[in-house]
Order: sequence, then structure tokens, then C-alpha cells
Amino acid sequence: MKKIRISAVSYTNTKPFIYGLQHSGILDKIDLSLDTPSDCAQKLIDDRVDIGLIPVAAVLNITEWNIISDYCIGAVGAVNSVFIFSNTPIQDIRYLQLDPQSRSSNNLAKVLLKNYWKLNPELIVNAPEYAQLPDDRTAFVQIGDRTFGKKDKYTFVYDLAEEWQKFTGLPFMFAGWIANKPIPADFIADFNKALKLGLDCRQELFKELPVFENFDIEDYLMHKIDFNITDDKLKAMQLFLKLIQEL
Repeated sequence: MKKIRISAVSYTNTKPFIYGLQHSGILDKIDLSLDTPSDCAQKLIDDRVDIGLIPVAAVLNITEWNIISDYCIGAVGAVNSVFIFSNTPIQDIRYLQLDPQSRSSNNLAKVLLKNYWKLNPELIVNAPEYAQLPDDRTAFVQIGDRTFGKKDKYTFVYDLAEEWQKFTGLPFMFAGWIANKPIPADFIADFNKALKLGLDCRQELFKELPVFENFDIEDYLMHKIDFNITDDKLKAMQLFLKLIQEL
């Protein structure tokens, strides 16, 4: 049987999923690569993988796509790893540096700026001094492990999942397991079992993870990241995609 090619994000928030895939029999059936969110999405768009844990905004660039898992990377309220960092209030920023590793979170920032904060700062793509904040009128979007322990280093910190919930009353779904072609039902069943195994073994996983200064990794993976796909998360995803298309 030809192995199913899978790309997953390499951040800490996916470690439970990776643990489950690596500690179940499904590992023999897959070719697994670990990538940044934007690279993961591009591989699925280019048909270099069959399944990707991709930022939800990327589905707008895929002709045929299906959510094939009961699990996702989501949050109900603050997620504690997707931020706008600033030394001035959001209403006073003039430039916003976008995260070069992100798709969905950059789009989430754009959606919130337009529809929630009613602001229009200049957006900087691939800023040469990304995350350095050359002046108080500049802020930056940053996601993932690079944000761990940074909340106390900036005067103003905006958790984008929390701001989304204030705006819409909904949770947020950052990434889902998306296929770009039909996947056999028996594989999908085994795949979901493997992902659930990883979630059920988070206490074992904590013994293997590094300790981050000023960051509670256990709280993050047990409470801040909400891994279950729900009707409200799917509703939020559809609203988010609609608002992206209206940017």
C-alpha cells in the first residue's frame, strides 16, 4: 500500500498529535514531515502531501478539500501563543509587521483590524528587522513557540483568539487536518484513533517536552489549546473565511 503523505506543523501545540502518530501502528502507513504552518499549507496546495494540519485560511487556495479529523488546533478564548505585540495601544500603531511563518494568524489580525478595531495600519510583509520594534508606532504579529514567555516584555499584548471571541462570541479554529483528495474511510478511522491516543497521553508527553521560562506548558496543552472540533468552531471557520474574502 502506498503511504499517505502527511505534513504537520512543528510547533509545541501539535506535539500531542505527533506523539499519537508516532506511538501507534499508523506510523507504518504514513510519510510524515514537520513544517512551519505556511510550508505545511503550501505542500498541500502543491499536492506534495495528501493531508496537512494546515492553517484554515489556506483552504481558500485548495480546489478540493475536506476536514478529515475530529481534532484541530483551536481555542475558546485566549490561546496564549498568537499575539500582536506592541509598546503602544493598538489604536495608535502605524505599522504592523506580519509573521513570516503564518497565514491564518496574519489574516486574523487583518480581519480584527478592519472589523473589530476599525483600524488601517500599514502592513509590513517580510520586515527586514521583524520583531525588533524600531519605534513605538510599530507592532508585530507572532505565533507559536517563539511567543513563549514574551508577554511581560511588551507594554501591550493582544491575544488574537481572545480578541476574536470578544468580536464574534465564538471560539477560533487555527488549523485543521485537511485532505486534498478522497482518503479511505478505514485510514481516517485509524488516524483519528492515533490523534486521540496522543491527546490521552499528554501527561506522558510532558515528561519529554522542554521547560520554557515564564511559560506554563501544561496549562497551554491542557487548557489553552482546545483540540476538539465543535459546531461553533466550524461556524467560526466559515465566518473567518468569509471575512478574509471581504478584506
